[in-house]
Amino acid sequence: MKDLIIIGFGGFGREVDWLAISCGRNVAGFLDDSYEPGIHEGYQVLGRVEQWVNYSACEFVVAVGNPRTRKLIVDKMLTFGDPEFATLVHPSAIMSPSVSVGAGSLICAHCTLTVNFSIGEHTILNMNVAAGHDVVIESFVTVAHLVAISGNVTLEDGVELGTNSAIRQGLTMARGSMLGMGGVMTKNADKNMVYVGSPAKEFKKLEAFPS
Repeated sequence: MKDLIIIGFGGFGREVDWLAISCGRNVAGFLDDSYEPGIHEGYQVLGRVEQWVNYSACEFVVAVGNPRTRKLIVDKMLTFGDPEFATLVHPSAIMSPSVSVGAGSLICAHCTLTVNFSIGEHTILNMNVAAGHDVVIESFVTVAHLVAISGNVTLEDGVELGTNSAIRQGLTMARGSMLGMGGVMTKNADKNMVYVGSPAKEFKKLEAFPS
């Protein structure tokens, strides 16, 4: 099995280090533009993001919570070559055989994903996410802790769901939309719109999710 390099040395990056070790992976270090190479808080930072080409024998995951930033980082990496992205699923996650998970996606501890369920590339499901049947989660989606997703829900590219939020059955959250912490979605979400509250209401417009 190839060594793993984590892109992003923030708090979530260190959580992903723990996730990777729980999955039996050896983490060679981190790449992050905001840190000088060396040991930081006991972790090895190897260099900047574009230096992944020096470690092309490794696999990579991008451990950055913001979907827009994560998309830009992946796009930047692809300008330098064709990195191999790993998929990490914590051993405690409960998933039926009909769940598919794309390259670069991270499924953290104690998630429960039922049947006829698909997850795209570079998507993050944080700890204790519960999701029902026939759910489609596209690419570069971020789902925070303790989120409940009902059946027949679609989360398009770049959607972000805040901690302890919930989505009613059969809804679609359009590309780049966001549901705030504790929000309860009871209607379809428009593109690049932030919703807050219970029931969730429009709060503000975001810049378009990058193509």
